[in-house]
Order: sequence, then structure tokens, then C-alpha cells
Amino acid sequence: MHGSNRLGGNSLSDLVVFGRRAGLAAAERALGMPGDPDVSESQVADVTRHARSYFDNEGGEDAYALHRDLQDTMQSLVGIIRVERELLEAKERLADLAERAAKCAVEGNLQFNPGWHLALDLESMLAVSNCTTLSAIERRESRGGHTRDDYPGFRPEFENVNMITRLVDGEYTIAQEPKPQMPGELSKLFEDGAH
Repeated sequence: MHGSNRLGGNSLSDLVVFGRRAGLAAAERALGMPGDPDVSESQVADVTRHARSYFDNEGGEDAYALHRDLQDTMQSLVGIIRVERELLEAKERLADLAERAAKCAVEGNLQFNPGWHLALDLESMLAVSNCTTLSAIERRESRGGHTRDDYPGFRPEFENVNMITRLVDGEYTIAQEPKPQMPGELSKLFEDGAH
């Protein structure tokens, strides 16, 4: 959409364009559903039990300390300029952080507890960090906002693939899959030279 990436300068247009597209697609999907999704009492109980389990981990790690360590790992090893050695170190640190996060402890009560919310958010933060790191390891080139100092140019084998990360049996996997065809209304914008 932007050609060469301008870090920090693309955020607003990305939010407006892709936020609108995502919102419209979500609304269309919701309108097409025959009714409310089925959720069993046991599913609700499992999620509730997991969410409350952080209060039972006496002596476990503090969510704020884990968050800080995650930030430091991603900033120092998976930042703007990337190299394989640092990415592999980040992968190891993320595995360690996931183990620590599983034992995260929360104090206080259920109401207005930002430490508890952060403990719950860490699960998603770790997932996104793992996906970003594995994709950066796999994509041995520089393109857009992804810059590999050890692979400074474009590589044609990555031109038409996306890096797809999945969680399979508790392990993250990465695969190169063909890019889907751009929707007609979007490709028309590129053909017309619109910016």
C-alpha cells in the first residue's frame, strides 16, 4: 500500500483503511450468522477458572516485571534492524517468558485490578511476539518495515508468499503460503495510480 515503508508515518492511513475494512467484514459476517454462537457452560467455566488461576499462584512472578522483560526482549532483539543471531536469542527468551508467565501471580481482588488484566494480556502479547519473531527468522530478506541487516535486499522467492504462524499442540509453527489475490476494489486503486 505504501511502497517503501516510512516507520511511524503509515499508522494513521493503515488504521483508517484497514480498520474500516476489518469493521465492515466483521459486521457483514455477524449479520450473516443464523443466531448467537453456541457457548457451553463448561467452556465458560474453563475460561473463568483459567482467568482466576493467577490469584492462586502464590510466590509467582509479577505481571509488570514479565511485561518489562517482554518489552526489553522485543525492543533489543526484534526491533527495527534485525539479524538472525538476535532473532534466535529472542525465540529462546520468549520460550522462557512463556514458562514464567504461566506461573504469574496476581494479588488483590477481581474489581479494578490492572495487574490481573496485564497477566491476562501477557498471553496475547507473547503470542504476537512469537509470531513476529518466527516470521522475521523465516523471511530472509528486507521488505517494507521488515529490515534484516544480514539480508539487505528483496528476494524473489518471498515476493508472493505470506508467513503464516499457527499454534499447533502448544507449539508455534511457521509456513510460507501463497498470498491471496488482492480484492478487485483494492487492486483497482493501485492500477489507477491512487495513493
